[in-house]
Amino acid sequence: MDHQEPYSVQATAAIAAVITFLILFTIFGNALVILAVLTSRSLPAPQNLFLVSLAAADILVATLIIPFSLANELLGYWYFWRTWCEVYLALDVLFCTSSIVHLCAISLDRYWAVSRALEYNSKRTPRRIKCIILTVWLIAAVISLPPLIYKGDQGPSPRGPQCKINQEAWYILASSIGSFFAPCLIMILVYLRIYLIAKRSHRRGPRAKGGPGEGESKESRPSPGGAPASAKVPPLASPLSSTGEANGHPKPTGEKEEGETSEDPGARTLPPSWAALPTSGQGQKKAVVLAPAEEEAEEEEEEEGDECEPQAAPGLPASMCSPSLQQPQGSRVLATLRGQVLLGRGVGAVDGQWWRRRTQMTREKRFTFVLAVVIGVFVLCWFPFFFTYSLGAICPQHCKVPHGLFQFFFWIGYCNSSLNPVIYTIFNQDFRRAFRRILCRQWTQTAW
Repeated sequence: MDHQEPYSVQATAAIAAVITFLILFTIFGNALVILAVLTSRSLPAPQNLFLVSLAAADILVATLIIPFSLANELLGYWYFWRTWCEVYLALDVLFCTSSIVHLCAISLDRYWAVSRALEYNSKRTPRRIKCIILTVWLIAAVISLPPLIYKGDQGPSPRGPQCKINQEAWYILASSIGSFFAPCLIMILVYLRIYLIAKRSHRRGPRAKGGPGEGESKESRPSPGGAPASAKVPPLASPLSSTGEANGHPKPTGEKEEGETSEDPGARTLPPSWAALPTSGQGQKKAVVLAPAEEEAEEEEEEEGDECEPQAAPGLPASMCSPSLQQPQGSRVLATLRGQVLLGRGVGAVDGQWWRRRTQMTREKRFTFVLAVVIGVFVLCWFPFFFTYSLGAICPQHCKVPHGLFQFFFWIGYCNSSLNPVIYTIFNQDFRRAFRRILCRQWTQTAW
């Protein structure tokens, strides 16, 4: 039988080149995601196993589905065995459905982590996450079985053997609802609920967000060592607006700037374990700048080995950049007006737990945002295909879109498999750092 190819030679070469690049990029990017989660110390959380399974599904799409879809598209007919056509259709539905059910499970995981943080985090073990992932694949397998069991009416085609999924209206609507629309509705409702919880938490944030030592009496209480249990520190004055101590000339005793009171109401109470710290220099009173938890979490994750440069900031003494003041591992540094106060490891277990909790909450927020982007991109990529696919079943005579447009929507859906690694790179610094470490290590080994 003489088969007429649907594309010209130039168009065939261009399409083949683009799709081949898509396949290679999808495999490379998702393999990088799996390697990053399994080897990076900054991505050990159990919920990242969802991303490993999702990346595996995308790799399977790139290796088992897209090459045969490309051949079918360029040739205009099914070149391979009939049995493989049935398996190919079932796998296509399986991987697409598993991707969206993965995202649905991830959104539920986010909701439980936000709404029942203490209770759920204690139960969110790798074993439990693996059980959820297994359930996700079983649900996808059940939805993908009908193409193998019921093949429908595949009438003869003048263009040769065709490999198409069941074209009956009931199956199109049932598969579209089960594979896309129902999970989409669940994800939208769950993320709307997460947004409302976050908004309510942000509204009461000033009252709920406390630091270590907050809620204690503002009066200094003697500690066993004789130092006050809490100490007030005035805000850091601007070097441009202050003509006193910042310029090296101490203020006369009793002299105050305009609007300054003897007891600054904006002064921040330090935790008990910080009050007894000795001040550097001649015992002068220093202002301590406390970085927000989000910034500290990011700074703590920066690559180690960076050295302080001697003249990084004008006006600071060179002794601040000397090797003798390098920060020991596991300790904290509070920046002061004229130097640094080094806090040792034993500053206080309560304070350490508070900082760790804030860091964990910051990462949870970042993870939730990244997954919201992943879900949004997935919906944008697959919605046009499923909408036109369902529309053709509802009113086949008047609502059917042109074949070329339908195929374009079909391939846009496949492109989604390559986008998740890009999203992780853009929006998540933990993945960005892990990718850089893996690629630099491979580059170094190759160079040697």
